Amino acid sequence: MSQPAAELPVAARGSLQVRLLAGTLVGIAALIVVAGWGLSALFRDHVATQFRAELKTHLDQLAAHLVLDTSGRPSVAAPLSDPRLSRPYSGLYWQVDRVAAPEAPAALGVLRSRSLWDSVLEVPVTAPADGEVHPHSVAGPQGVALGAIERVVRFHDAPASSSRTFRLIVAADERLMLAPMERFSGMLWLALAVLGLGLMIVAIIQVLVGLAPLRRLRVALGAVRAGTAKQLAGDFPLEVAPLVGEFNAVLAQNADIVARARTQSGNLAHALKTPLSVLSNAVVGREDELARLIADQVGTVKRQVDYHLSRARAAAAAQVPGVSTPVLPVLEGLARVMRRVHAERRLELVVRRPAAPPVFRGEAQDLHEMLGNLLDNACKWAARRVEVQVAPVRETVVITLDDDGKGIAPEQRNTVLRRGARADEQVPGSGLGLAIADDLARSYGGEIELADSPLGGLRVTLTLPAAAGPVRR
Repeated sequence: MSQPAAELPVAARGSLQVRLLAGTLVGIAALIVVAGWGLSALFRDHVATQFRAELKTHLDQLAAHLVLDTSGRPSVAAPLSDPRLSRPYSGLYWQVDRVAAPEAPAALGVLRSRSLWDSVLEVPVTAPADGEVHPHSVAGPQGVALGAIERVVRFHDAPASSSRTFRLIVAADERLMLAPMERFSGMLWLALAVLGLGLMIVAIIQVLVGLAPLRRLRVALGAVRAGTAKQLAGDFPLEVAPLVGEFNAVLAQNADIVARARTQSGNLAHALKTPLSVLSNAVVGREDELARLIADQVGTVKRQVDYHLSRARAAAAAQVPGVSTPVLPVLEGLARVMRRVHAERRLELVVRRPAAPPVFRGEAQDLHEMLGNLLDNACKWAARRVEVQVAPVRETVVITLDDDGKGIAPEQRNTVLRRGARADEQVPGSGLGLAIADDLARSYGGEIELADSPLGGLRVTLTLPAAAGPVRR
């Protein structure tokens, strides 16, 4: 069974290009068929009319040359002009039958053209009025289909003893009419097919060229989404240019909102940290229980402010299109810093560079904070060696950090990703590093996974969206 239009594939129903092409091609095909049928019918009518007109011309000549002698016998005073009437079985014939009375059968073949040779035309008996022409289709010599016309002629000055009524018949091979029709139809359909093919090619080119600005718009949007551009760029026609302008205005407005949000976040952090610093300084040097309580609570508030401000900044940055950051410069800069910070422990920090430098689809500040927390955590727990490897995987950037420290038991790995959770209280830290890095990664559609490292310690795998691919939410 044929598939209903409502059940066409979604891609075909939703494609403007498919709709335009389908409508245009179906319309062209329908018009070609209608035009071919109409022109063919007109030509058939024209050829049939010409065929009957030629027969009538010969019939008029036959009637003009038919005479009766003194004894009432008919004869043709002069041969007809067409030489085919003298050539046997040429396809053109005439015959004169005597009609005794309207109700009596006619005497066939009183006179015949030489082209009939020894054959006789048997035309259905009719009773036309004098001078009236009747068409017929009859079988001729050798079973060939003939188109024939007849006319009854009456002589008023004939002898009274003879029949004065005759039926004049002229017939021709119908192939003389059908052959031109067939040749014309063949050439007509061939010409219409070429014309239709040309129109379809022109329609396809027109649709492709007409929709080219939309494809360029799609490429420009892909560049913004991939982080290689911050606004739609390119030359667009007048119909698309307002859409591009409005979209660029939305992008600019979104970037402005994010910038204001960051400014307000910084102002909030400054406004909170100033009184917190005052409180911290107020209890410096005091050993009583109230001073220790205030110092602990002030430290907790500072950590919470840093944590939530980082989350707010990352959530805002993740919504800004057209932002991308090369990974290797940030990673190598952090590696140099970590070598200096942990210089007394003489750690071996190795960064393995990939063949193709990956690009993170996000802001450099957020990447710096994620990698900084993870690297600092790995260096704190490592015994002698930390290895970092970066690899582009499909539409993501995968950063793997291995250390040769004590590692983390599998049942504790989910715990250390929570805010303030620490695997070892003896190691300095707030317990927010992994949690902040995990929240930042998730805000960009990435993730952090913990596993056993080949070096004997912990392996941390950070997966982030690449600049050339979509974010996986």
